[in-house]
Amino acid sequence: MSISSKMAEFMERSSWIRKMFEEGAKLKAIYGSDKVCDFSLGNPNVYPPPQVHEELVRIAQESTGASHGYMPNAGYPEVRHTVANYLASEHGMALSEEEIIMTCGAAGGINVVLKAILNPGDEVIVPAPFFVEYGFYIDNHGGVIKSVPTNPDFTLSMDAIQDSITSSTKAVLINSPNNPTGQVYGQSELEQLADVLTQKSKAVGHTIYLISDEPYRRIVFDGIKVPSILKIYSESFVVTSYSKDLCLPGERIGYIVVNPEMSEKKKVIGALILANRILGFVNAPALMQRLVARLQGISIDAEVYRKKRDHLLQILSEIGYECVKPGGAFYLFPKSPISDDVKFVQMLQEELVLVVPGSGFGGPGHFRIAYCVDDETIERSAEGFRKAFKKAKTL
Repeated sequence: MSISSKMAEFMERSSWIRKMFEEGAKLKAIYGSDKVCDFSLGNPNVYPPPQVHEELVRIAQESTGASHGYMPNAGYPEVRHTVANYLASEHGMALSEEEIIMTCGAAGGINVVLKAILNPGDEVIVPAPFFVEYGFYIDNHGGVIKSVPTNPDFTLSMDAIQDSITSSTKAVLINSPNNPTGQVYGQSELEQLADVLTQKSKAVGHTIYLISDEPYRRIVFDGIKVPSILKIYSESFVVTSYSKDLCLPGERIGYIVVNPEMSEKKKVIGALILANRILGFVNAPALMQRLVARLQGISIDAEVYRKKRDHLLQILSEIGYECVKPGGAFYLFPKSPISDDVKFVQMLQEELVLVVPGSGFGGPGHFRIAYCVDDETIERSAEGFRKAFKKAKTL
């Protein structure tokens, strides 16, 4: 075989998101892009804030040949200092540049953390539904993903997490606001999670880390606040990117925050910096580092997505779909009207509506809608959602 057996297996069960995106391209070629309602990919349709382009121009005009060279693998010290100062205010705690590692997006950051902490066979607990790539990231570094169920409203099940922890557990990986459900974990449940991890770390005789993946942190609605993991649990990492709040997914820029109170902080930071280099990232993009340093506190207006959420929820509710109202991100995760979510997604596809089966996220019986699309697409999709629902009810 020309490729590894593992990659052949991965390709067979690779991301449903990409599969549906590719199906969308085919349908658009046949019917026209104005006829297909594509909710498959979480690719922001909102333009970046105007300051993004203004600062890019300034940076380009200021740049010299030396502006594009290597820098410390953790990133420019002045950039990390600026990010740390902003986060110190946001989280209400002291942070320094030492605790910030600039990365190639949140995906790069998660891989760096996992490379730094995992031994072969170590388990990473992930509440389901979860972002489809987590399993691949964990496998990249010899780990084993251990998915656990959440409550019916997609909040954390402490019993499920507690019962899943063994002597092989090295970390719990959470994502809030969540992709695919939009659920935002509250202060109380995160404090309970911290208590569980503290007790279990003592019981198993080693640290169990908490990794919080937060690219949607600033996309929240209805007055909801995303609690600070850093203040809740000392053995924690926050990993994030500017892909969603600045609408820069293609620029691959983000960072890791190491909790300043982590017990083996210096050793962990050293491992993160080395992992950033030897994984091939080397360092986060120089131009993007300088850009985001000038944009701390700048974000898109989440109200844009709140309106899209409410519009689509109303359409689906009137048809008869059941859906937990999400508190953030730009996804809906409705129940499929039939138990076979893959079959129902195919029925929607026949109506030129593209969504992703919940099974791909560890949430069978549901499907994900990425509503980061224009309002006309949401309005146009109503008839397709209605026809597929009616057809499903006749089965």
